[in-house]
Amino acid sequence: MAHTATAPNPEHTAARRGAASGPGVNFLRVLKSEWIKVTTIPSTVIMLTSTVVIMVGLAALFAWQTTVLLDLQSNPEMAAQVQGAPDATSLVATIPGSGLVFGQLLIGSLAVVLIASEWGTGMIRSTMVAVPKRIPALLAKQLVFALIAFVLGAGSAFAGYFVAQPILAPSELAFGLDTDGVLLHIINTGSVLALVAVLAMSIGTLLRNTAGGVVTTIGLLFVVPILVATLLAGIADWIPDAARFLPSSAGEQMVAITIADGALTQGQGALVLTGWALVLLVISLIVTRKRDV
Repeated sequence: MAHTATAPNPEHTAARRGAASGPGVNFLRVLKSEWIKVTTIPSTVIMLTSTVVIMVGLAALFAWQTTVLLDLQSNPEMAAQVQGAPDATSLVATIPGSGLVFGQLLIGSLAVVLIASEWGTGMIRSTMVAVPKRIPALLAKQLVFALIAFVLGAGSAFAGYFVAQPILAPSELAFGLDTDGVLLHIINTGSVLALVAVLAMSIGTLLRNTAGGVVTTIGLLFVVPILVATLLAGIADWIPDAARFLPSSAGEQMVAITIADGALTQGQGALVLTGWALVLLVISLIVTRKRDV
């Protein structure tokens, strides 16, 4: 009996290929995709590298300034020139994270650019086609960049610590990682940058505009505290108290080693900054789910 050859069914072939290649879109694959996207953009890699270099450089500069301040304070003839300045020995433990302000500026701006530019270029449509559920796609972007920001911040602070020790040693200001609060200060330098990354990316998601998102982020982190301290503090007694709950103030307390009277503790600062980041994140997810891309 003759056997008739049958052509393979294309649908069955596609199904077999899909089964062989494993499950479709899942969160781990989305994370991997976002990791590749962030780490293969040359401009992003350059900016992140520059952030590390400058944060470590600022730690070295601050260490040198501290030794100069100690020399001035130790010289009776020169002490009057630095009257009112904090004691140099009280500053050394915060040297590793002294580049945090610059880190917040660059990480916050870069976080906005990474997400808002996707709307500006239309790339977000490709992302949402590949990952139809919008929330996992946005959470993956947030998680990847927050992790990068944490590693960058903590790594820069560790490097800053080791770079500063040879500068401080001749003035007998060198200190160990086991000094009270130092290790937590270094780790929280990364934690602050991670939370700022989430906050800034949420703002960029809400505004969908690179320039507007960067200006808003910088305004919230740097301009508002200055306005409160210089222009609004005298209007009402409650304003300085409320200013403690601004994101930048909370971040400062997270890396503080000595807590002033009436200031937030490290834990309270972490709760406040985390609250800002989570509230903006949730709002951005809700809005993105309801709005067209």
